[in-house]
Amino acid sequence: MLPDIKSLTREELEAQFKTWGEPIYRVKQLMDWLYVQRVTDWDAMTNLSKQLREKLRSEFSLGTLKLARIQGSRDTTRKFLWQLADGAFIESVLIPANPSLYGEASDRHTLCISTQVGCAYGCKFCASGLDGWKRNLSPHEIVEQVMSVERHCAAEEAAIAGKTATSFPGTRIVDNIVVMGMGEPFANYDNLLKALRLLNSPWGGRIGARKITVSTSGLAPQIRKFADEPEQFSLAISLHGATDEVRGRIMPVNKKYPLKELTAALDYYQMQRGRFITFEYILIAGVNDAPEHARPLATLAKRLKAKVNLIPYNTVEDLPWSRPDEETCEQFLRALRAEKVVCTLRREKGHDIDAACGQLRLKRERELAAG
Repeated sequence: MLPDIKSLTREELEAQFKTWGEPIYRVKQLMDWLYVQRVTDWDAMTNLSKQLREKLRSEFSLGTLKLARIQGSRDTTRKFLWQLADGAFIESVLIPANPSLYGEASDRHTLCISTQVGCAYGCKFCASGLDGWKRNLSPHEIVEQVMSVERHCAAEEAAIAGKTATSFPGTRIVDNIVVMGMGEPFANYDNLLKALRLLNSPWGGRIGARKITVSTSGLAPQIRKFADEPEQFSLAISLHGATDEVRGRIMPVNKKYPLKELTAALDYYQMQRGRFITFEYILIAGVNDAPEHARPLATLAKRLKAKVNLIPYNTVEDLPWSRPDEETCEQFLRALRAEKVVCTLRREKGHDIDAACGQLRLKRERELAAG
């Protein structure tokens, strides 16, 4: 198979164009077609010569994602189920404007993206790993989630206005990216970083580094490596338990990287970056939602100057865990705030659209298996 054009950096494309004897300014025109106009056909690149377009067609693919299913409406959280070229499925979730969702003044449109087909880390409450890990996503498959969502939204806006989708070139629909979808991002580290650099670059996606957050279940060596990267990408930790007893019960990764080792890696990250970390904390009824669970979480958050994002559990078919009632969630929030912890409680965001990671993909795969 030909390499996909959206897996190449500007420097790599410039080297290729130099080999072809093409002027370097053509690379900028190409990047504009890919990331601003978001075209899906070589022939749409009308300011490139036919000869150059044929060279590109012969050396690179221009892959897109096939929309297999969408849940939710335009003004609510929406989940996109994408089918990849090999038939595998992944998910992306578009979250509308919500003040202070991740500690910033206001999120406009946040897209949660996936990095793997399935997951090998087996968090007990998560649908992503129920059928195991299949493969890593390539850089273009990560990047294309953003481009595909933006194309879809642009087409909707165009239809409402009675125009074609190309009437909205360059409109930035996705303002923030959270890498919290299917898979463990740091288990696909190199492809992830390449994709994020493509999305962040001024000649690519043009999404600010501080508007991109990567969430890990706690791979300590990769956290240290991430701390040494030059870009100012943000870091979130899928914590879900502030003691080894609680965390070990629901997150197998805690056996390899217990809290002591994870905390040491986060200390290094803070020393290198001096920036806030976000703790993602899914509230699961009877597991980690009691007042006594809030105290060690507050201690850890204050020590690491971390913000806490509380997320009521999205129930998953075939898993025994359940969502706490609203008052329990509010009590947990009050307990943290009483300890002067910066925290938010995510209210309803997609509980009615199979929004738990991997849930929609799992449903579709089982439908296909059942014929």
